[in-house]
Amino acid sequence: MLVIKDLSCSVKDSDYSILDHFSLTINDGEIHVIMGPNGVGKSTLSKVIMGHYQYEIHSGDILLDKESILNLDVDERSRKGLFLCMQDPTVIDGVSNSEFLRTAKNSITSKKVNLYTFIKELEDGMKDLSLDENMIHRSLNKGFSGGEKKKNEILQMKILKPKMIILDELDSGLDVDSLKIVCDNINSYLKENRTASLLIITHYPRILEYIKPNFVHILKDGKIVKTGDYQLALEIEKNGYHGINDISGDDVSE
Repeated sequence: MLVIKDLSCSVKDSDYSILDHFSLTINDGEIHVIMGPNGVGKSTLSKVIMGHYQYEIHSGDILLDKESILNLDVDERSRKGLFLCMQDPTVIDGVSNSEFLRTAKNSITSKKVNLYTFIKELEDGMKDLSLDENMIHRSLNKGFSGGEKKKNEILQMKILKPKMIILDELDSGLDVDSLKIVCDNINSYLKENRTASLLIITHYPRILEYIKPNFVHILKDGKIVKTGDYQLALEIEKNGYHGINDISGDDVSE
């Protein structure tokens, strides 16, 4: 599904390297987790995969379904099935939630979306996520609470139906009940779309109580230094990152 090969990058017009020869392979249907202290490049990774203009690639490649996407714009990557649930979703004043979703759906499918089908899908998705029906008519994310913004991101996922999903700190801004609702919707989506893959970027293992990963990776100094399973996340929760070299789990080799 997604292969990141020996990727190094920095912020444009800066000599500061953020990702340093970073490599990761995510196969169809797998759930991977990236954890690590603040400032090690977790959110940078999500933005670089999506093609954010702020970052410069120095070496390496990103392959989606065995094809390089480095030269593709953000919208082109999205059309190929990439989806990013942002840590802090953007507010777009004057564009309603429904207009945004319908336009995005039309763009990805390259054909006019049936209005009745779209409305029914939208209503079902909002009901599943316990979202107020009036939110669909409001400007995108304007005045939304942190939890509403994150639920709205998952609504977008349900409507756009991506195959490679990246969750950048989804759990921030969500209370316990909302986190469970969101994770239940993600699990249902993965069950219905069994080849879809998931990359979770998080500080805390709480979200992993609901979405069970195949692999947990620890990011340090711009590269993966440890890989394990859910137990590795629990050890991080217990012992922190200071004893990273003593944490059990397999060393990652190129």
